[in-house]
Amino acid sequence: MRLDHPDAGVLTDMLREGRREARIVERFGLSWAETLGIDDHGVWAEVVGQRLRWISPGRFVMGSPEGEEGRSSVETPHPVVLTRGFWLGTTPVTQAVWTRIMGKNPSRFPDPERPVEQVSWTEAVRFCERLAERVPGLQPRLPTEAEWEYACRAGTRTATWAGDPQIVGQSNAPLLDDIAWYAGNSGHEWDLSDAGEDSSGWPDTQYDHTLAGTRRVGLKAPNPWGLYDMLGNVWEWCADAERRAYSDEEEVDPVSTTGRSRVLRGACWCNHAQCVRAAYRFGHPPGRRYEWVGFRLAGGASVDAAVHDGRQ
Repeated sequence: MRLDHPDAGVLTDMLREGRREARIVERFGLSWAETLGIDDHGVWAEVVGQRLRWISPGRFVMGSPEGEEGRSSVETPHPVVLTRGFWLGTTPVTQAVWTRIMGKNPSRFPDPERPVEQVSWTEAVRFCERLAERVPGLQPRLPTEAEWEYACRAGTRTATWAGDPQIVGQSNAPLLDDIAWYAGNSGHEWDLSDAGEDSSGWPDTQYDHTLAGTRRVGLKAPNPWGLYDMLGNVWEWCADAERRAYSDEEEVDPVSTTGRSRVLRGACWCNHAQCVRAAYRFGHPPGRRYEWVGFRLAGGASVDAAVHDGRQ
């Protein structure tokens, strides 16, 4: 039985009542889960050191309204319906999880608890394929762009899940300090002695700092659905090919399958404040690697296989 079946609420009830985990695993086809649980944010499961949360299907407005600071014309607001629930990592994939599945760690900022970076879209897809071989039933994949924004917003309509930030300076938006690592704070109390980007010349930062980079996952506040670092830290690859613009019509389970670039979402440790918004989007060729790009693991029914045809 799929978890987006109408009886899926039974899973929550069984976990809250402390029912035997073996019975839950059998009923809901969760043999891939090493551990299951429930907390104030909902149902979670763990596999290979990665915690994932169950994201229920629903509808939301994707894109940004006119007047949102920093918005662009490629963010046309439009209603989206997601008919299938899915699992999503509570954090970006860490270097520890990547190394467990892939071996060599490519990251510029070495730390098991930091996000893996310098991985291409193609390599992120390969990670999912190897994980699928190791963990049957999970159906690991990258989230679609629509799934990503739906999860990032977590039922909110503002530029960030915490509200609309006031941008005091190019890299100074005080509201972001509690929820995201961005250019304004990513070097504050820097904790890697042997790695870091020279940030001494960055203008208008929230804090003075001289070295910056990624930070350990989960240090900022989670969004209302219990997801950390959805904004800031590293850009996250999505499954979709990049669309240059949206229409304003309603879409159901959208995924783009044509185009040479792949979508990136979420902004990163070296971005200005205006980029750190739920709607901000752009793309890069699938073979490129950057120290500011990672990804987040999704699980559940696969997206259109045509998305994966253009690997480079």
